[in-house]
Amino acid sequence: MKFSDFEYERPNYEKSKNQIIEIINNIENSKTYKEQRQNIDKLNSIRNNIETMSTLCSIRHSINVEDEFYEREKVYWDEYSPLYEELNSLFYKSVVNSKFKEDIQKDFGRQFINIASFNLKSFSSEIIKDLQEENKLCSKYTKLLASAKIHFEGEERNLSGLLKFMSSEDRDMRIKASKAYYNYFEEKENEFDEVFDKLVQVRNNMAIKLGFDNFVELGYIRMMRTDYNKDMVKNFRKQVLDYIVPVANSLYERQSKRIGVDRLTYVDENLEFLSGNATPKGSDEYIIENGRKMYSELSNETKEFFNFMLENELMDLVTKKGKAAGGYCTYIPDYKSPFIFSNFNQTLDDIDVLTHEAGHAFQLYMSTWIDMPEINFPTYESCEIHSMSMEFITWPWMKLFFKEDTEKYKFTHLSSAIKFIPYGIVVDEFQHYIYEQPNMTKEERKNIWRELEKKYLPHRIFEDNDFLEKGTWWFKQGHIFKNPFYYIDYTLAQICALQFWKKMRVDRINGWENYLDICRVGGTKSFLEIVKIGDLKSPFEDGCVESIIDVIKNYLDSIDDKAL
Repeated sequence: MKFSDFEYERPNYEKSKNQIIEIINNIENSKTYKEQRQNIDKLNSIRNNIETMSTLCSIRHSINVEDEFYEREKVYWDEYSPLYEELNSLFYKSVVNSKFKEDIQKDFGRQFINIASFNLKSFSSEIIKDLQEENKLCSKYTKLLASAKIHFEGEERNLSGLLKFMSSEDRDMRIKASKAYYNYFEEKENEFDEVFDKLVQVRNNMAIKLGFDNFVELGYIRMMRTDYNKDMVKNFRKQVLDYIVPVANSLYERQSKRIGVDRLTYVDENLEFLSGNATPKGSDEYIIENGRKMYSELSNETKEFFNFMLENELMDLVTKKGKAAGGYCTYIPDYKSPFIFSNFNQTLDDIDVLTHEAGHAFQLYMSTWIDMPEINFPTYESCEIHSMSMEFITWPWMKLFFKEDTEKYKFTHLSSAIKFIPYGIVVDEFQHYIYEQPNMTKEERKNIWRELEKKYLPHRIFEDNDFLEKGTWWFKQGHIFKNPFYYIDYTLAQICALQFWKKMRVDRINGWENYLDICRVGGTKSFLEIVKIGDLKSPFEDGCVESIIDVIKNYLDSIDDKAL
């Protein structure tokens, strides 16, 4: 069935509530596990339908934030999703307290039991109004980004529409486009500050109400980090500072010489080569058709998957007026369908987003056997392994998209992976400071951001942009606003993906089997369990970062810039 035929109907909350409570009572009063399991399956049917409707609304609203019907529906979900979460908490209590808990764990895994327990720790009826307010503020941020209407080069463009100009080989164009892009954030500075301050306060209030000292611990629990803590993350950040930041700095120095600038400023970071960055050598349709060819040749599983996505129109890839910024993959349970959303902008990002989000979607496609909504996706740091690794696994097919720019693309892709990790660390450490000291002023927050940039991104120069110099780069980072503490996940996953890059160069057959293994388990396992299933080394383990950085540096050093 095509996505356009997926039916949306707003659930009746009172009706759903009565049904769910009745089934939960039956779960709690089941005399045998067989009876309890039947009731769990019956409940999941209702919960998956609610999740389906919420997801359909979210997708269609992000495709066109100006659609009045889905705008109204989004308001409904912002208000009612915490109420549905309250009903889910009743289910989690019945699971955690079940006399058949060992049987439930046998069927759905220990990770599901842990998720149920964490959900109970992170929710109380007392915080429903706070959750509703958090949702409304996140929606306000999304709309603030999506409503950008910037007149540039004779056309009205959104933020995504400026990105290709920001990587132009013409420096004057890069300066002009960058100023237009960041001017929007400067014009809306007070609005971004206000939204973020309210988000910090409402999250801190929730943490206090739930018995935590601040939002940091609650944030980790909401992210379902069942097998690592902030001290382990802190140790990983130190590894990055010791081993990756120096290599990233050398790459920026090399980039500066390559593009002929004395000082690499923020307007230059997006340009890798004076001859121009690697770009796809065809239209949006060209990219999609070559995506079909690539996934047809990669494996039987990916061939079946990508044809399913195309035939059912489960991808909305091209930027257009009224479309929300960014890219994502989500899952529609009733139709057992992944969905990919992105904003193609005629840059190499189009290929990265295609392979990245397809990695998420492929994992979901391989995990459709899972009917428990909490474990369709694994936790975020785990699911980013699937996406980031897919970017590297598809390297042998990059010639289809980039032709003569293929080696240029590979160099950019690998070096960008290294450059990204310190930035991801800045986002993570920033959030620890913010939520440990929730009453900081907006100026203090910006100062902390700028200090962290100087620590992990010492190359960064803002030249005459006083707005960015005072520490506002993070305004555009949606995760900081909408998904607190969701960012170290990308860096942890990147270390795992780089291990897959290394692995696939040595033994592609076994490497692919390891990748399939971590896709098939879905979210039934924790992060460190998935790392083990993939035959990877934990990023928290001393020596892990050091074990991959030399081989990557040697590969990059072996490439002659003049040959690209």
